[in-house]
Amino acid sequence: MTTHILIYLLSFAGIWIGSGLIIKAVEKLSRNLRISSFAVSFLVLGMFTSVGEFSVGINSVLKNDPEIYVGNLIGASIVLFMLIIPLLAIVGNSIRITPEFQGFNLPASLIVVAAPVILAMDGKITKFDSFITLGLFGLLLISVEMKKGIMQKTNNLSQTGISAGKELLKIIVGVAIIFIASRFVVEQTLYFSELLHISPFLISLLLIAVGTNIPELSLVIRSAFIRNHQVAFGDYIGSAAVNTFLLGLLTIIYGKTVILTNSYLVSLLFLVAGLLIFYYFARTKNSISRLEGFLLLCIYALFVATEIFIHKV
Repeated sequence: MTTHILIYLLSFAGIWIGSGLIIKAVEKLSRNLRISSFAVSFLVLGMFTSVGEFSVGINSVLKNDPEIYVGNLIGASIVLFMLIIPLLAIVGNSIRITPEFQGFNLPASLIVVAAPVILAMDGKITKFDSFITLGLFGLLLISVEMKKGIMQKTNNLSQTGISAGKELLKIIVGVAIIFIASRFVVEQTLYFSELLHISPFLISLLLIAVGTNIPELSLVIRSAFIRNHQVAFGDYIGSAAVNTFLLGLLTIIYGKTVILTNSYLVSLLFLVAGLLIFYYFARTKNSISRLEGFLLLCIYALFVATEIFIHKV
């Protein structure tokens, strides 16, 4: 027991160190490229911090149990919008919606995040559904790119000197540290959940979804200390959008229609409701206040309580 607790604590320390490397590197890289740290975090961190979800997905495909990755990706999006972003709003005394997502890009992102939920309402996810999710994700990337022109800046990366390359290396090292540490955290979470006799379905939907979002959770604390919410918020939106991309990609890799045998209706309804409420809050004053963050957090608590009540051990 003592060994497992020690591994748990060391893993969280690794995630803390890795997230610190990433945030500082993103800030310096964005200055070198003369673009916002939000744009870099949306496209770069959004991809890198979803490595955990991708690893879970590949393993579930190899084990011929695709419901694991569906539950994890849906649960991960719920965690992002109703736990992590609200926590950022609470510890940071509000989140300002950055100019990149004021207007069309915010509702477009939420539609991309909600797409898997809408497509899964009939109890299955087909290849056609996966192509829809990939197409929507591609359109969102084009929209963000047109807003900030990050690709053009990246093409001129060589003009910024060796320092930009060093920052990219730091981001990769930080992500590697987080990925390794996150795997240990997920493993230990599963160990303690088995020790406490928690339902496997709840582990997939609630615990693993939180476990694979540990890098995003660590960014909440780091951002509060250095008062840079753009990096964290950009990462969260990007990571949630990447979840949609991964669902489509993994379904294509699986090669067959995914039949959802477990009851996902409650999860699907909570995610749709949460996204609608989030959008309403965000569009009023282009920000999420501390009170609004607390209300979203209450919705997440209600979601967890409802799932535990429905899927009793």
